[in-house]
Amino acid sequence: MELIQDLPEVFEEFAEQRKNSFLAVKKLKEKGIPVVGAYCTYFPQEIAMAAGASTVGLCSTSDETIQEAEKDLPKNLCPLIKSSYGFAKADKCPFFYFSDVVVGETTCDGKKKMYEYMSDFKDVFVMELPNTQSEEALKLWKSEMIRFKEYLEQKFQTEITEEKLREAVRLQNAVRSSMKRLYAVMKHDPAPISGYDLFKVLYGSTFKFDNTLIPGEIDSLVEKIEKEYREGKMQGKKPRIMLTGCPVGGATEKVIRAVEENGGVVVAYENCTGAKTFDKLVDEDAEDIYGAIAARYLDIGCSVMTPNKNRLELAGRLIDEYKVDGVIEMTLQACHTYNLETLGIRRFVTQEKKLPYINVETDYSQQDVGQLNTRVAAFIEML
Repeated sequence: MELIQDLPEVFEEFAEQRKNSFLAVKKLKEKGIPVVGAYCTYFPQEIAMAAGASTVGLCSTSDETIQEAEKDLPKNLCPLIKSSYGFAKADKCPFFYFSDVVVGETTCDGKKKMYEYMSDFKDVFVMELPNTQSEEALKLWKSEMIRFKEYLEQKFQTEITEEKLREAVRLQNAVRSSMKRLYAVMKHDPAPISGYDLFKVLYGSTFKFDNTLIPGEIDSLVEKIEKEYREGKMQGKKPRIMLTGCPVGGATEKVIRAVEENGGVVVAYENCTGAKTFDKLVDEDAEDIYGAIAARYLDIGCSVMTPNKNRLELAGRLIDEYKVDGVIEMTLQACHTYNLETLGIRRFVTQEKKLPYINVETDYSQQDVGQLNTRVAAFIEML
């Protein structure tokens, strides 16, 4: 990506990245490069990369295959799980088709059972994720890192050396650092770009297979944004919103549009596609590199953790650093862990941070767009 591109062109390029990567993953397979697919932020990409594999996020954010999934799964199940399973079963996700193995994790009950059913037609490796962040939990999670490493070595007939693993850690840390610099541009007030354009890059970058190119591309984009901001190109003064809750992407982008089409701007994403994915780095210099990787991933503030202090710490930091005016929490219907945690988030935002808060519960259909716009518009007008 060249610096001379106009920003709208760059944002659209990232927005189209997932679609454009369908052919790229096929080319990887033709070259004999293994592909490891995953659904969750807890997936330790570095270990797969050290095995010489490319990693990719799998299709899970559309209602296109939910009807197919409901032939096997309950209708009152989280749409993310139904979408994930439906794309896999219907063979409509090229990334899933070309994956040599799908890596799962024991986050919620729905996903655990989904992986069990999915293993009937795909190689699935499930990592036993603890639901606490204690010292004992870290020992278990480290042992899972090593078990995963041994599985990949056998699966791909390769050796994951410590040198390869540390190189993968350095590369992923560079990617995370660049992403943090990117979304940090939203600390400017007024914001330099729309939250939707920021999201296009955050989400689209996860479908770029050559991670060595990402830091340079993102750093060039940040430079371009900052240059234009100094020249006076920016959003107008608008209410500044932090989006938190379930993973955002695909169908749920309607929440971002509801904010920005009704006068607000999303300046911070606490969700999995945002700060939660990139906030913390792996300690590159740690003597125990597997322990360092385990610690970094276990620290993710997902609602499956009890207690979930790390989510509140990150949310509080984003609220302060990004001068947030109000918080919108997006939860998916039947996502019990995040829906249960809305009470704690509401209390934290309204009582500790003294900010307005609203929870919007939705699914992958577009039937609630009108209602969603009405509620979000009223919330923003109140700000």
